[in-house]
Amino acid sequence: MLHNLHVKNLALIEEAEVDFSEGLNILSGETGAGKSIIIGSIGAAIGEKASKDIIRKDADYALVELVFSVDSSVREKLCAMDIPMEDDQVILTRRISGGRAAARINSESVSLAKLKEAAALLIDIHGQHEHQSLLAQKNHLQILDAYARKDIGSLKADLSEAYRAYTGIVHELKEASLDTEQRARELSFLKYEAEEIEQARLRPGEDEELEAQYERYANGKKIMGSLAETYRLTSDNGASQMLGHAVQEIAQAGAYDGKARQLEEQLLTIDSLLNDFNRELAGYMEDADFDEERFYEIEKRLDFINGLKAKYGGTIEKILSEYEKKQARIETLSDYDAYLSGLQQRLEQKEAQLEALCKKISRIRRKEAQKLAEEIRAALTDLNFLDVKFELQITKKKEYTASGYDEAEFLISANPGEPLKSLSKIASGGELSRIMLAIKAVLADCDEIGTLIFDEIDTGISGRTAQMVSEKMNVISKDHQIICITHLPQIAAMADTHFLIEKQAEHNRTATSIRKLNEDESITELGRMLGGVKITDTVLKSAKEMKDLAAAAKQLPERV
Repeated sequence: MLHNLHVKNLALIEEAEVDFSEGLNILSGETGAGKSIIIGSIGAAIGEKASKDIIRKDADYALVELVFSVDSSVREKLCAMDIPMEDDQVILTRRISGGRAAARINSESVSLAKLKEAAALLIDIHGQHEHQSLLAQKNHLQILDAYARKDIGSLKADLSEAYRAYTGIVHELKEASLDTEQRARELSFLKYEAEEIEQARLRPGEDEELEAQYERYANGKKIMGSLAETYRLTSDNGASQMLGHAVQEIAQAGAYDGKARQLEEQLLTIDSLLNDFNRELAGYMEDADFDEERFYEIEKRLDFINGLKAKYGGTIEKILSEYEKKQARIETLSDYDAYLSGLQQRLEQKEAQLEALCKKISRIRRKEAQKLAEEIRAALTDLNFLDVKFELQITKKKEYTASGYDEAEFLISANPGEPLKSLSKIASGGELSRIMLAIKAVLADCDEIGTLIFDEIDTGISGRTAQMVSEKMNVISKDHQIICITHLPQIAAMADTHFLIEKQAEHNRTATSIRKLNEDESITELGRMLGGVKITDTVLKSAKEMKDLAAAAKQLPERV
């Protein structure tokens, strides 16, 4: 669940901190107070588009931080994404500055794509735009698959892989349409390239060895000069001679002093080490072979290898890999009819595999579609669709897709005697809002996402319908944390925790704030929502009664 929201320098918010609770969290306030800014800030934190325009005037940056707690199943999924965990807590942070946005998860920088992927496991924002997404038929199959994911989740992964393999072979067949003359030209060129690589007799690591030798030969004169000067400075005409004199002198002192004898032993050790060093240096200089002819051979071989790298790959390993590919292609072109025949057989096998998976998934979908449609119909009845009919129609496409060959479409009859029709042809804004809530209510039972946010779910509804919507949200909040922005008192009265969003103007600056209301303050806010500008004792009494009725409704068993 979402425990804390921290917002700084975003739009009208200078700085705000909110601690959310379990159950149903209601956010209310006057029109224009900044309710949408709160939801927008959460959206920004989970990866939605954020521009520099949302940064508060005179501020350098905007910051949004969300703190979640997660259960073991979500923790495992986050760990599989290589997201660092801190005591079953996840902190999503988004900083926006100068048109750029930096994202972090538990203080570790992540890409926007990874932020969105992680956030999808934690929170689901349902806004007014989602009502319209119901009108797009392509989304209906996604809703069905989300409902049936326990039965088809692994099958869909197999289907996606089978479709990828199938389309790969289809593409290969299209590319395989070569005439005899084209095949002959390609075969001749491939043989020339393969022979060139083969005759090079390359071995991995050869280039690195040659480059090291080349570097040594190229600097041979300088190396030998430095070694000779080193030998002169340390041998009999240099340090070694002077060290020998020093040994003689300290030996005389050592004859009379114990400490001097100890120093004499150390100096003798140094003398011995220097003599060993000079012998090794002399041997190295004697054995060193800087052959000009060998240097030329190394240079010529390196030039040849680098030429092959330019043609076939940047490393010897890539050149050898290209050789294997060319050999395989030569074998294919040499017996092209057999290749085409094998390709066709593979296509038939993959198509049969794909067809079998599509059939299996389709059978599950059709079975689950009936159950889903019935559950949504029951939920719609709870939301004051009194005599509603609702179906999920499954039809078969002519072609395969990564999702199979099914198409799904929601059909509804909201009034007695009316035939079932597409949502796009009959549903109003208020009806779409309730249909989406019904779907959310049904999916919530099989949804692991802990926090659901509803922004203006009450669009186009009032009266008894609003009361039934509030009851449905109360039911969902038993298993999920709900954060809901509303302007309807019937929904606000059902709050487990009530927040007020306010806008104040001070010193020629406007700021939005949010605070948690106690019981009396919540009743006063309900009175404002009921009575408008003037809140009378009668209005407050009605608000108190509404709050009491909501409390009583929470104690009732869920309607089936």
